[in-house]
Amino acid sequence: MRVEIHLLLRFLFMLSDNALQEWLASQSLHILAADALSGGCIAQCFCLRLSDGQRYFLKQQERAEPGQFVAEAAGLEALAATEGVPTPQVIWVSEQSLLLEYLPPAARQKSFSTVLGEGLARQHCCPVEGFGFERDSWCGATRQPNGMSADGYQFFAERRLRYLARICGDKGLLSRRQMDRVERICERLPELIPGQAPALLHGDLWSGNVHTGPDGLPVLIDPAVYQGWPEAELAMTCLFGGFDQAFYSAYESNYPLLPDWRERIALYNLWHLLNHLSLFGRSYLQEVDSILRRYA
Repeated sequence: MRVEIHLLLRFLFMLSDNALQEWLASQSLHILAADALSGGCIAQCFCLRLSDGQRYFLKQQERAEPGQFVAEAAGLEALAATEGVPTPQVIWVSEQSLLLEYLPPAARQKSFSTVLGEGLARQHCCPVEGFGFERDSWCGATRQPNGMSADGYQFFAERRLRYLARICGDKGLLSRRQMDRVERICERLPELIPGQAPALLHGDLWSGNVHTGPDGLPVLIDPAVYQGWPEAELAMTCLFGGFDQAFYSAYESNYPLLPDWRERIALYNLWHLLNHLSLFGRSYLQEVDSILRRYA
């Protein structure tokens, strides 16, 4: 019964979204069918069949922060412009809704991982100016401040590590000593991380955000886009089990990486683990503390 009520509430919110209904009317469209889809823990997702005979993917969040879906749409379009790994086409966006082309999944082709690695390398090869992005983005439910900086160390220290350490500290999830260790790592970044030109990053590149499209090839979804260190993107791919070796081989064949980049994985992923500590609680504290002790 609770599941049925939850689904009913989801559908009622979709139908009561005035901005969506106004857009549909402006396009002389109406909804013929809506199927609830599984999604993340934040948004509600539907496959819509409209009166033009097409299917679309609708992502909604009743209490989305201002600019959250606009930022996601901008991130998808920026990634698509690199001609690296495809993203769903943005059809329409509002403060509470994001309408995308619907890409029904198919069985993965054998070349899936190789195509993903080559595409990500092309994305990272596109030159960009500075660290940050044109607007803030969201990594899960956490706002990512993306104010531009010419200094990658300053950006990672202030916009990533110090920012999230303060959030975790305010929640009582980090001790004073642990906060001091974050600060020590921020001061040591130039000696811990080699200089790198910035690249456009997906920003939350784990396996759950790589969709298998209708051609059996990869499609990037749910970005947390910003311009940052390419090694940080590779590190994120290793956080939750990693991708297979064909992906890493294809990437490294097309983008120059230092041979010791894997030694810095934990340092880059401190940002994501602090984010998980903030969002999901103390189950991530031991891993965070281990990294703090290692690098501080």
